[in-house]
Amino acid sequence: MNGLSKLAAYSLSVMDGERKRVTKEDLCDHAWEFHFTEDAPEYWRMLDPYWNGTGPPLRRYFLPDGSQTAEPDDKVWGGHESCYSIVTSLLADGKIRQHYVRINRWPPMYVTRKEDWSWEISNNLCIYRSIPDADKEEGTGPLFLLY
Repeated sequence: MNGLSKLAAYSLSVMDGERKRVTKEDLCDHAWEFHFTEDAPEYWRMLDPYWNGTGPPLRRYFLPDGSQTAEPDDKVWGGHESCYSIVTSLLADGKIRQHYVRINRWPPMYVTRKEDWSWEISNNLCIYRSIPDADKEEGTGPLFLLY
């Protein structure tokens, strides 16, 4: 945050950390760790390093054109097309009634903001977690444990 005082930059980061609505920019600005939940079919869990312990977590990437992609060697991905949208419905008073991410025709993926200000989107089949990216200019910074 060039040109801002340290106090102003800190204040903006605290306000941003309190947001509950994920934006397209939030999705596209991070790499995401992905894994299936225990409720997912066994076939998919057995391809997932989270469950079979064969490597680092799978990664997913949201692109500005509304598509999603993965690493080239990702066995779960398989090169299929994937698109996403953010769905938000409001009550008459302006409060959020529903807010979720839709990926293809999967069940809605509900959005959670974690204590470390990272994002989690999940449903009964899978979980995505944003990855801190301290190496990026204007990145989200390193993960600090809260005590």
